[in-house]
Amino acid sequence: MEMAEEGCARRLRHLLMAPVLRLVLPLSFLGLIIFCVLCYRLLAQQQLLQPPEWDIAELQLNHTGLRQDPRLHWQGGPELGRSFLHGPQLDNGQLRVQRDGIYRLHIQVTLTNCSSSVKNMVSRRAILAVGICSPVARSVSLLRLNFHLSCTVSSQRLTYLAHGDTLCTNLTLPLLPSQNSDETFFGVQWVHH
Repeated sequence: MEMAEEGCARRLRHLLMAPVLRLVLPLSFLGLIIFCVLCYRLLAQQQLLQPPEWDIAELQLNHTGLRQDPRLHWQGGPELGRSFLHGPQLDNGQLRVQRDGIYRLHIQVTLTNCSSSVKNMVSRRAILAVGICSPVARSVSLLRLNFHLSCTVSSQRLTYLAHGDTLCTNLTLPLLPSQNSDETFFGVQWVHH
């Protein structure tokens, strides 16, 4: 009789537990899925808040008077307003990249005191050149822009730069570039390795 009661009790427990297990297992699985989705969203949100993993610089002209050298000297930093350096460095006013990769290079230079009479005389021979000037073994021209009959030139391009490459920007002497950061600026952005 005890055996029959034990068998009956087991069947009763099994009958009572079966619906609970049918409910608990799917709910547990659903909870695991919701937890994974929330973790994924949190991780994605944290990655958006992290600083960019590419090198970027936006520079403004560092001009202190008459030019003796065709090289334009640049400066960057939050204290200057809209200019910044994240990754690249300035070496005596020239931009030096710290990481190999493909960069988007952009520049705009506007000449000061560029009236129509000056424009016709000077702008025809005015040239802005951007190139890799150091190391000397990699010296190469990247952009060569003629002002023609304009007071402003601007351009951009994609180019491969190696760690340690220093970019130089040269403007025909004795022309003076505008110090206005809306008119004269230079920058790079790392886009791919």
